[in-house]
Amino acid sequence: MTRITLNKNEDRRIKSGHPWVFSNEIREVSGERTAGIAAELYDAAGGFIGIGHYNPHSLIAFRLVSRQREDIDSEAFFEGRIAAALPHRQLRYPDLSTFRAVYGESDFLPGLVVDKYADYLSVQFLSAGMDCRRGQIVAALRNVLAPLGVIARNDVAVRKLEGLNETVEVLWGDIPDRVEMVENGLRFQVSLRDGQKTGGFLDQKQNHLLLRDICAGKKVLDCFCYTGGWAIHAATFGALSVLGVDISARAVGQASSHAKLNKVTDRVRFEECDAFERLRSLHQEEERFGVIVMDPPAFVKSRKNIAEATKGYLTVNRRALELLEPGGYLITCSCSYLMGREAFRDMLIQAARLAKREVRLVETCSQAADHPVLLSFPEAEYLKCFVLQAV
Repeated sequence: MTRITLNKNEDRRIKSGHPWVFSNEIREVSGERTAGIAAELYDAAGGFIGIGHYNPHSLIAFRLVSRQREDIDSEAFFEGRIAAALPHRQLRYPDLSTFRAVYGESDFLPGLVVDKYADYLSVQFLSAGMDCRRGQIVAALRNVLAPLGVIARNDVAVRKLEGLNETVEVLWGDIPDRVEMVENGLRFQVSLRDGQKTGGFLDQKQNHLLLRDICAGKKVLDCFCYTGGWAIHAATFGALSVLGVDISARAVGQASSHAKLNKVTDRVRFEECDAFERLRSLHQEEERFGVIVMDPPAFVKSRKNIAEATKGYLTVNRRALELLEPGGYLITCSCSYLMGREAFRDMLIQAARLAKREVRLVETCSQAADHPVLLSFPEAEYLKCFVLQAV
């Protein structure tokens, strides 16, 4: 088996629980160097650390899979790891048929994401190690979860860093045009072939419930509404009216369909428009809202555009705060990992200053519980959701 030896003092992070080794931390590699090959990891003194996947073409050169000497290539191994990930989800969401079943490093399967949408699975192989084991993984998923179909949503840019192509392909069974997802008792139609991420957004289901106690009888604005998750929840929780805006005509069409499906068309309307421009025009029209939701796509794509992305977050949040009624609430989110929690809070402080509003932080949240974070792997925590009140 391929053997990897670390430079002196480069073992501290991985021995503390972090599962990655970067290419510049490696002193020597002996044996086969094919991308995704199983390899044993040793410290500079020759002490065994663990076994994982090696990719000589990636900055993340080694991903730890196990701290024991075991067969990490077998179908049985993947069955065990997938089965071990399920009890937590079933405990937290006993009535849900749609949830994230496997979340990469947090479930000790680095580079693998599995989302369960009712009877269908949408899978992402984000590392060379997982990609070259897709046969064993699909077989294990079929044995553990018995899906009617499995689709690979590998149309994600991070695969390029692993030397992999971006593709979408059905791996087993049939995938229908639409799959129904039930969240908090509400119904949504999801396209597993071309919807965002693996088909839909599963990480905000607990945060959607933040609306339950604050939007009754209020006018609500949902910016970057996509297919209407926040807006439909707001209407269901008693909002007087809800306006959802998104630049995607397709998303707005789906959001309108979801309003019909959940029987809230009398209180919800959607507009296809640029959210930045619509926020400006609403201010000019002297519109005011009791609740505003700001849940944009990831503005921060890489470290080099953090400053530019921060300006975008600052602009939309300042304009949102200007539109709030006294006592109104802003639920504002960032799904950019590179926009850290403290940096996000600092940006909001500046937005409040520019909007000339006194604002207090009421609550802070993260991603849903089926996206757990390994304590030693903070990279898994990407979602920030802050509830602010203008006072």
